[in-house]
Amino acid sequence: RFDELESKTEMFETGVKVIDLLTPYVKGGKIGLFGGAGVGKTVLIQEMIYRVANNHDGVSVFAGVGERTREGNDLIEEMADSGVIDKTALVFGQMDEPPGTRLRVALAGLTMAEYFRDVQKQDVLFFIDNIFRFTQAGSEVSTLLGRMPSAVGYQPNLADEMGLL
Repeated sequence: RFDELESKTEMFETGVKVIDLLTPYVKGGKIGLFGGAGVGKTVLIQEMIYRVANNHDGVSVFAGVGERTREGNDLIEEMADSGVIDKTALVFGQMDEPPGTRLRVALAGLTMAEYFRDVQKQDVLFFIDNIFRFTQAGSEVSTLLGRMPSAVGYQPNLADEMGLL
């Protein structure tokens, strides 16, 4: 597959002018949305899902790791109301689920995104909300397995888990 790799950089046009101008996204890249509670991260994600579905004929995958049940229900309703639910795959490991479920939901979402990309040959936007909760679930699983935490308190296999993702 090495001979199939391209070195050119292609920009992903989100349709959100401030993002496209100030912080353009590279197709195939990774982006982190950081901010406090209630500043609009999920609203921005919803807008990008809508634009990918309508402007790029692509699909979006949303993995909700440790989401509140209400937030998951609200997101599903918003996707249905905006007419993009058919172009969106949603997978949740809600905060009341066991840590093993919350840990694996991000990988389940990644598998879905890879399917749409590799088998369906579609452009895919993949969102994980919240990557910290993914790490937190891994720490809980590690504790349940009796593993000694690292010096800063995280699971000893954190780098492996993040690398796998």
